[in-house]
Amino acid sequence: MSGDLLAAVVAASRRSATERERRARAPHEPPALTRASGAFVRALAAPGPNVIAECKRRSPSRGVLRQAYDPVALARSYASAGAAAISVLTEATFFDGSLDHLRAVRDAVRLPLLCKDFIVTDFQVQEAQAAGADAVLLIVAALDQPTLVRLMGRAQDVGVDALVEVHDAADLARALEAGATLVGVNSRDLRTLDVAPEVFDALAPAIPPGVTAVAESGLSSGAALGRLRGLGYRGFLIGERLVTQADPGRALADLIREAGSGR
Repeated sequence: MSGDLLAAVVAASRRSATERERRARAPHEPPALTRASGAFVRALAAPGPNVIAECKRRSPSRGVLRQAYDPVALARSYASAGAAAISVLTEATFFDGSLDHLRAVRDAVRLPLLCKDFIVTDFQVQEAQAAGADAVLLIVAALDQPTLVRLMGRAQDVGVDALVEVHDAADLARALEAGATLVGVNSRDLRTLDVAPEVFDALAPAIPPGVTAVAESGLSSGAALGRLRGLGYRGFLIGERLVTQADPGRALADLIREAGSGR
């Protein structure tokens, strides 16, 4: 994602959220708390290869990934195949996502859910929780430091975990300074769209023992998951690798089995 495209996605997210907030009857009232934060992090504490399987129809880099896109069917197949959690793309302009997809998946499965979006406002955090999310994604590169800290606080206020996404050492330093305890290392450069798996190795030693680390993007084999588990990563967010398969659930089960066998 080029720098200009990243800015465009963030701007679109802000405009959309502002319009939804304007239409809301009580936009400044957080939704009633129905759960405490921590469910998403706890799902990544198991000893096995904890895959966060993603429901995503389209990406800016590859276009439509799955023509017959049914997030509920995907989520159910992931749950049956052994996913630890499920990520649902909700950004509409560039990813064809919707909060309705998140709501539908919440009704269909019991696994913890990540609301995957370009979240830049408090209202987006609140509506994600109201739609059933157990965690929200906060991308360091898309936020200034005060906003990052404020959104992390809002997530805690409404009872969801914050997966703070980083792409390099500078991002990681900002995430840790903000107090992040759940960090996602994304190997896809948001400016070039290139995938550089070496970032996993480069950043792993700098992630403190008390921080749960998640590897994102460019993960295509069980062997890669097994190796990254050895570096300390507890979760693995995988989307395109699964959603482009004829049988995403079977692809996930095979990946988990391969990772567990050490092959």
